[in-house]
Amino acid sequence: MQDAGPAARRAGRNTIGDAVGRACAIYRDRVALRFADRVWTFRQLDAATDAIAGRLIAAGLRRGDRVVAFGRNSDHYLLAWIGCCKAGLIHVPANYALSPGELGYIVRQSGAALVLHGEGLAVSAETAGAAAVRSIAALMQGEAAPAPDEVDDDDVAQILYTSGTTGAPKGAMMTHRALLSEYVSSIVACEFSEADRPLAALPLYHSAQMHVFCMPQLLCGADTLLLEAPAPALCLELIERHRLNSFFAPPTVWINLLRHPDFDRRDLSSLERAYYGAAIMPVPVLQELRQRLPGLLPFNCYGQSEVAPLATVLKPGEHDARPASVGRPVLNVRTRLVDPDMRDVAPGEQGEIIHRTPHVMLGYWNMPEETAQAFEGGWFHSGDVGVMDEAGYLFVVDRIKDVINTGGVLVASREVEEALFTHPAVSEVAVIAVPDPKWIEAIAAVVVLRPGEQADEAGLIEHARARLAPFKLPKRVLFVDDLPRNTAGKLLKRELRRRYSSDEALLHA
Repeated sequence: MQDAGPAARRAGRNTIGDAVGRACAIYRDRVALRFADRVWTFRQLDAATDAIAGRLIAAGLRRGDRVVAFGRNSDHYLLAWIGCCKAGLIHVPANYALSPGELGYIVRQSGAALVLHGEGLAVSAETAGAAAVRSIAALMQGEAAPAPDEVDDDDVAQILYTSGTTGAPKGAMMTHRALLSEYVSSIVACEFSEADRPLAALPLYHSAQMHVFCMPQLLCGADTLLLEAPAPALCLELIERHRLNSFFAPPTVWINLLRHPDFDRRDLSSLERAYYGAAIMPVPVLQELRQRLPGLLPFNCYGQSEVAPLATVLKPGEHDARPASVGRPVLNVRTRLVDPDMRDVAPGEQGEIIHRTPHVMLGYWNMPEETAQAFEGGWFHSGDVGVMDEAGYLFVVDRIKDVINTGGVLVASREVEEALFTHPAVSEVAVIAVPDPKWIEAIAAVVVLRPGEQADEAGLIEHARARLAPFKLPKRVLFVDDLPRNTAGKLLKRELRRRYSSDEALLHA
């Protein structure tokens, strides 16, 4: 077939910059983004990101260069991301809580040409070893050079680094085309529209907040209120004051909101949609949330960074019948559950969750062996264990690394957590494996009690006995004031496993 030529290819191009430009041409003088006392219309956002792209290129950066973004949430952070996309640069988000050494690994492994840092993070950025360092706020200033127009939709737009729980962090390469395919899946499955007034409070370096919510909602014409962090009192106050109708948070943040005294004092009647994901939501917590806000429409969003990151959604009308499910695959995803030989398991049987989707990563940056393992058999391997019922609804049993092998019997930590969450004194619980001379791995529950409540180890184990087989009962219950989380609110079980990795540590727990 004859090639139509560069002009025709340009007319059909579909980059993130193109998509933002289309939205801004439609919504023009409507508000797109609010942060602190700054308000951006769609027209202003488009012009500002064009200017940022021009300034980046004028600074000597070239198409395909990697730019590490090391900052807390702000309007400038979001605009810099879009500016990088328009300039044909590869955006590399980094957790702002990383140490200089951890940030240095990402800078070196990605071969970054520039680190953009947020307020208060200059020292860490400057010691990370990048060729150049610049503040994100500085991108907003200076003469605006023309924005380049040389980006293709199969170019890499972002490298998303995994948490590195099982080794060195891996950088998932996401193209413009892959991310836009995921945005379409998110818009359809999460039912976004221009009527949305979302609160965005989770970190933008995290793929869920950026790519399941902020960017798809921006393309739909939503009016987004962005926060630096999800402080419970502030979130509840802003939902009431601005009549916000949409909020995404992982289970730990929803639990913090439910436990805050302002939850019942604030008028939260405007909140129509509650999105949750990034970790497994305990069913008792979900039931409590629905009871205390009866008109709320819950959406369970599940996936991995490597699929940009949405794979399945459980919609509001599906929660009554299957509250523990993560739903069915979204528009652009096909999901299977397989045994170690890549054979489909029967409905109701456990298998590894694998995907095929146009929003999957190209591979891991400069890690060919890890890439080959992830795509074994031509499917992306999630590393999660699940069950699928006859109707195609997926239930995540656990991360493979979180399944406990106690005395040769496999136990899903989630099942034990669900049983303990039904105790009225339990606010939060994380179940992990700890060393044991008899069982090799023993089940331990790390518990945070509700304020003013009391419980002891024997009582919680006895409570779980009515709901679990004897071999699934925790051998230890460890009481703590708080559970470790990252800045995205995700529970860090690896920190708990490290904390209780020795007999001496357990003795003094």
